[in-house]
Amino acid sequence: MEETLEEIEFLVRSENRIAVLRLLADGGHTRGSLATATGVSQATLSRILRDFVDRSWITRRDGQYVATATGELLAEGLTEFLDLLELEADLRPVVEHLPADRLSFPLRRLIDATVVLPSATRPDAPVGRLLELERTADEIQAFSFAFNERSLELVVQRVTDGTFTFDAVLSPVAIEALSDDSELREQLLALIGADGASIRVTDARIPLAVTVADETVHLLVRDDDGVLRASIDTDDSTVRSWAVQQFESHWENSRPLDRSSIT
Repeated sequence: MEETLEEIEFLVRSENRIAVLRLLADGGHTRGSLATATGVSQATLSRILRDFVDRSWITRRDGQYVATATGELLAEGLTEFLDLLELEADLRPVVEHLPADRLSFPLRRLIDATVVLPSATRPDAPVGRLLELERTADEIQAFSFAFNERSLELVVQRVTDGTFTFDAVLSPVAIEALSDDSELREQLLALIGADGASIRVTDARIPLAVTVADETVHLLVRDDDGVLRASIDTDDSTVRSWAVQQFESHWENSRPLDRSSIT
């Protein structure tokens, strides 16, 4: 174990070593092309290449340095490890608000996800990300405990234009919140019975606001007080299968939204 930790320390304590190994894992390079691609000095580059050759991570072939099979394996694992560290850093501010017991997929499936956090200058940035997806999607399936005002306005507009389909399962709390506002109530009523839109209501607990926009799954994460904490979206097929399955389950165990319950 000690020897393994020493090798990890040797590699990760230098950004230059990481950059060179990843470049050579992607294809052969001359010393000159490595220097150009990385900006590393010739002296430093010589030491890196010598150390890598000594460890059999790279070899020289036809005037170029190339990664060996073990060098490629190491570069692949290193890339995944660095990606996981970046994901952990992105999720760290909101991990306590993620309902892990309801996410039946490994969090590593979010390794390529886009994570958007609210900021002092853009407190609604997570909702803005959702709107970006809703503007371009052809089909949306959603289940949520809330329905954002801007999202509702956009959905009504696109359904009215006949440019996409919208199916949603909402909690009674979400419906009540919209019904209490006269303008939002009229927009909600416009969706009921409209071609391309179907809204149902469920009494089951919905811990996350989930939207499947074509091939992309979008999650809105809120804390126990309802404060928006993050937006997470991914094109990962495993996450999409989970989201579609969850949507279908909520859909089967829900009832159509009735106009009389709003008016």
